[in-house]
Amino acid sequence: MTIYFSALIQGILWGIMGMGLYISFRILRFTDLTSEASFTIGAAASVMFASQGMHPILVLVVSILFGMLAGLVTGLLTTLFDIPDLLASIITMTGLYSVNLQIMGRPNASYRGSETIYSLIASLIEDINYQRLFIGLLISLILILALQFFFRTDLGQAMIATGDNPKMAQSIGIKTKSMTCLALMIANGLIALAGALISQDNSFTDISMGTGTVVIALASIVIGELLLSKQVTLFVRLISIVLGAIIYRLILVFVLQLGLNPNDFKLISALVLAVFLALPKFRYFLPHSLQRKGQA
Repeated sequence: MTIYFSALIQGILWGIMGMGLYISFRILRFTDLTSEASFTIGAAASVMFASQGMHPILVLVVSILFGMLAGLVTGLLTTLFDIPDLLASIITMTGLYSVNLQIMGRPNASYRGSETIYSLIASLIEDINYQRLFIGLLISLILILALQFFFRTDLGQAMIATGDNPKMAQSIGIKTKSMTCLALMIANGLIALAGALISQDNSFTDISMGTGTVVIALASIVIGELLLSKQVTLFVRLISIVLGAIIYRLILVFVLQLGLNPNDFKLISALVLAVFLALPKFRYFLPHSLQRKGQA
């Protein structure tokens, strides 16, 4: 059961990345692949500054700032130079690979001998797994409450309007280019925070650790949406993303426990996401009598 408990904890941390991608993918409706690089840059900044003795909380703040800068680059590419969102994010992602290498100085680095956010509460909670669980739940709750408050403000509503209908938003005086940049900064800042927390949880950072992370974040969003009806509050939807990430991680652990090759982990991740994306379509293949029972 220890492996499932660890998967639950990892799911909570991955849910933070899901929240970040939700802002760009659902609210802004922006296809952003910068997230793979901003995830890594958050982890790279975390291990570098932690090794230099910086306070763990400041390490997380700096990691968020690095991620926000990554999002800003993509935002400027698409708003100032009219580069399509997907291409702009690919350009940023490609360039940040070298930046991440420069930050770490080598392809991978360890937290050995460095203080992390988890070690801050070691005197209060002795068990490392419960330290991880407490930190994950605490940060997730803070972020959910902060995002709920933000998107109720005029600035947050302007960001939502930009994603819903940019032309109409411009007609009522909203600076859609600024909103796009700000949304991408917030999204990638959260993703970088997830990268920092997960790298500290793993006790190391690797230059390729961001590869495929978009799949995990998308799975969190998709599974969370399947758990809910369409008319729910943002607070509930953000919680569902965390729950979706937990379910996704538990499914992966269960599948690997069946004896499949761990080298196929990325393939399994993609297949699980594909299945959940296809689930809403399955109802069209059900007999009408079963559909009526489900609606009843």
